[in-house]
Amino acid sequence: MGSGESGADCEETVQRLYTYLDGELTDERRAEIKKHLDDCSPCLQAFDFEAELRIVIASKCKDHVPEHLIVRVREVIAEEERRSTG
Repeated sequence: MGSGESGADCEETVQRLYTYLDGELTDERRAEIKKHLDDCSPCLQAFDFEAELRIVIASKCKDHVPEHLIVRVREVIAEEERRSTG
């Protein structure tokens, strides 16, 4: 594992998997992550796991989520992103 020629290293790739899966990256960043996934089997395995997990969760979890929980999860995610970038 490493950065290789893609410009994205393993740690960054794994951290960006959710935004990659959600389509929330720029085209340039998506291309960098895709190149890294193509070249790095451990990161590709992590990607495959996360993608499969999303499918399972989507098919099994159809319950209504209380709005306060959604807000709290968003807050925690934003806090973690600030912590990891700051």
